Amino acid sequence: MSGQSRRQFLENSMFAAAAAAMAAHRETPAAAQDSPKVGANDILQVCVVGVNGRGGAHISGFGDRKDCQIAAIVDCDEVVGNKKADEIEKRFGKRPTVYLDMRKAFEDKALDIVSIATPNHWHALSAIWAIQAGKDVYVEKPVSHNVTEGRRIVEAARKYKKICQTGTQSRSNPGMREIIELIHNGEVGEVKLARGLCYKPRPSIGPRGNYDVPASVNYDLWSGPAEVKPLTRPKLHYDWHWQWDYGNGDLGNQGIHQMDIARWGLGEMDLGESVFSLGGRFGYEDAGETANTQICLHQFGSGKRLIFEVRGLKTDDYKGSKVGVIFEGSNGYVVSPTYNGGVVFDKDGKKLKEIAKGGDSNHFANFVAAVRSRDYTDLNADILEGHLSSALCHVGNISYRLGSPISAAEIGQKLQGDEVALETFDRFQSHLKDNKVDPGTTKIAFGPKLTLAGQEVFSGELAAEANKYLTREYRAPFVVPETKDL
Repeated sequence: MSGQSRRQFLENSMFAAAAAAMAAHRETPAAAQDSPKVGANDILQVCVVGVNGRGGAHISGFGDRKDCQIAAIVDCDEVVGNKKADEIEKRFGKRPTVYLDMRKAFEDKALDIVSIATPNHWHALSAIWAIQAGKDVYVEKPVSHNVTEGRRIVEAARKYKKICQTGTQSRSNPGMREIIELIHNGEVGEVKLARGLCYKPRPSIGPRGNYDVPASVNYDLWSGPAEVKPLTRPKLHYDWHWQWDYGNGDLGNQGIHQMDIARWGLGEMDLGESVFSLGGRFGYEDAGETANTQICLHQFGSGKRLIFEVRGLKTDDYKGSKVGVIFEGSNGYVVSPTYNGGVVFDKDGKKLKEIAKGGDSNHFANFVAAVRSRDYTDLNADILEGHLSSALCHVGNISYRLGSPISAAEIGQKLQGDEVALETFDRFQSHLKDNKVDPGTTKIAFGPKLTLAGQEVFSGELAAEANKYLTREYRAPFVVPETKDL
């Protein structure tokens, strides 16, 4: 069976039952594409979806601009939504319309932009619905909860001719752009290896149990594409990141930023040839499911490698960075420990230069400029870039989830001959020891090496099992459509 036919088989089996339900929640392609071009002096009307947490940055990013107005907000927590609306009125002088259900907001033809900061499992569907309703979209990272739905956003944006920016703001920061340019220009020689780091301590989220959903929350809308399940973590908000139904662990939370910078610096525009991952959730037992300590190794057809490390326990930095990216060149290396630049070193570790410029406002400004130009190539973080970087996180997690618990000694044997992987795993073990986790007696999930077929599907012996994770079973009517139903 070809890669394309396998993907279609997976999607058809999961999406066919809910395809009709989607039709009620979208406009025709003609209606979306015929929306009037935004004039140079028009005030853009913005709807922010998901205003608890990162949504506050979206409100500031657009609300602080003279050419934008926060006209509507959506949140399925009624208390959160109304509190934020009061704050917006006090700050900007006009109270936005408050919605519980984004579909109602998207019916407003006066809205130009939808800015999405929901939990991850809602990102793709809310972006697609907004695009189909004729809006331009700014969607937070990761742009998807799984690989297939990220590709669907790209297809929707192109079909409906809408501008869709990914929330990886480093792409617009002048300092980071300068760092990537010097890497591409060969200032540290040939770069064949990038290391992404997410060394960000995360405490336990509390014991698994049965907890009450806050009375102010419409839990059916909050669950959306996911099955409605009992709340098994003490806190509804934010801690969804660490449960697979809604989040992607810190690899897909904080780590997506560094994954994107690493792929950008390497100049790769696909998911590579193969991936494998190892790790676990160590140091405590709680309601979380995702790894808090993890290594992913991506191999690209160009011969380049991307190694990603997640550490959720207390840790020291690596080469001066905790949350950042390190590019290893033949004549030196670059450490990028922030969102807005980095430090260049020669082969002996002598510091040559340091660059740091930029902030979030650059990214919102770039998006608004593209909304006015109607040219998605003006975007610094077009949805395709966001999809590819998000998907790299997803395929790493797929290998991890298919892993079997084995000893550190067995892992060391399996990594023989790969000096880079062995060195990374040695530091992994030292990190566990520093946190009183004995790698000699602790089993570590060791994922299979998964081969990618070039069409964003897996091939080889474990393809059937791995491909199941490329999508999910959606709950009607909250269904990400397949290509033919966009």
